[in-house]
Amino acid sequence: MSLVTLDEQQMIERLQEQHSAFKEAPFISRELRRANLLKLEKVLRDNQAAICEAIAKDFGHRSSTETALLELFSSIEGIVDARKQLKKWMRDKKRHTSVWFWPAKNKVVPQPLGVVGIIVPWNYPLFLAIGPMTAALAAGNRVMVKMSENSMNLCQTLGDIFSTAFTQDEICFVAETGGTGQAFAKLPFDHMIFTGSGATGRKVMAAAAENLTPVTLELGGKSPTIIGPDFDIKKAMKRILGGKVYNAGQTCVAPDYLLVPEDKVKQVVKAAKSIMKGRFKSIDHPDYTAVIDAVSFERLQETLELAKEGQGEVINLIPASEPDPESRRFPLHLIVEPSADEAVMTREIFGPILPIITYKSMDDVYHFIGERDRPLALYLFSDDKELQSAVMENTMSGAYTINEVMMHVAQHDLPFGGVGPSGMGHYHGKEGFETLSKMRPVMQQGKWASTGFLYSPYSGFAKRVINYLINRKLDKYPSIKKPKANK
Repeated sequence: MSLVTLDEQQMIERLQEQHSAFKEAPFISRELRRANLLKLEKVLRDNQAAICEAIAKDFGHRSSTETALLELFSSIEGIVDARKQLKKWMRDKKRHTSVWFWPAKNKVVPQPLGVVGIIVPWNYPLFLAIGPMTAALAAGNRVMVKMSENSMNLCQTLGDIFSTAFTQDEICFVAETGGTGQAFAKLPFDHMIFTGSGATGRKVMAAAAENLTPVTLELGGKSPTIIGPDFDIKKAMKRILGGKVYNAGQTCVAPDYLLVPEDKVKQVVKAAKSIMKGRFKSIDHPDYTAVIDAVSFERLQETLELAKEGQGEVINLIPASEPDPESRRFPLHLIVEPSADEAVMTREIFGPILPIITYKSMDDVYHFIGERDRPLALYLFSDDKELQSAVMENTMSGAYTINEVMMHVAQHDLPFGGVGPSGMGHYHGKEGFETLSKMRPVMQQGKWASTGFLYSPYSGFAKRVINYLINRKLDKYPSIKKPKANK
């Protein structure tokens, strides 16, 4: 039987093995954690070609350079950063002790949780496996990883290469064979991280609730991109289209729709045509990624056809090519001014289609974004400091990036996570370490304690002290001033 093909009973047994191993060594030293992170880094560096080849097979076509940039580089950088920061992250954190409880001392001690389950989507199958795994190993945990049904080649490759560096009770990969994901989500992990669609995320959370397993959910959504009135159109479009073309738009934080000033929409379209003409003559370019499978390709084709029937103008930015069902490559399209109820504006696109909506004022922008689900990311192109602050104050999203798209995900000292329908919880860097640790509060009382007189039955002195503790500041509240209105 394949190393990564496990039925439900085998997954239960593997989890029990990992839990047993954790109980035998519940606290892994910093030296061993660093060694595990070094092994993880070495596995990736030594097997770059095999990993890129496996991902390309799963996609049908994906440039090894794109995989190296978006997955290997980001994964390795995260591991290196975790190794450097580990001593600081593991340090006990002193906390304030109320004067009424002196000479007690308080602190918070990070401790491993146990076994972390990670459910990985197909779009960035390496990065979205290794990122959470890095945090889990840094925090001293053991890991089980369930890969997507669209990542079978990579899953087998990772299972093979990891078995040379880690035991199965340290890191275990599980392939999706139909129903595996549902069974995996029901396992009693100590924490579970899921990246994927909102619909599946709800099912994962419901399954995890049966075991009171805490979850971190990264769910995506429709990330808006705003071009401010002051910003250079060509500069903005170079960055926006660069991010949109990555992985053929199959990215949870890809720009999903573009908001542009009403009087600049023609400039935006002109700049987009010029930029893409200089980048891709056709979709047969070796650096142009394929859509993952036939179902996704057909969904994008249907979305485009519905847009052509609607009120918006559809523009193929690689006009020498049409969507090709055989290679599953899909040229980048703009849809100018679609109606709000079209599929392209009601569902996450997850492909190379970019709608453009015009606005007259920033109030229009805030209303448009605010009446929709909170997105995983929001992008603003503007050098106007007041506008940057206003967008921050008038919108809500998992992340807010100014004058760039998507690159916040590769900043390892920034937490990554959604809000509301785009997810819950954070990982990456310090936040990942803390998410996958029990930040255990520790109070230590001194040899002499000031609290001895507070035990029942209460003396008259104790009652006077308690009355003083409760009422001592009632006549000392500061005057309340009316706050200034936001500009």
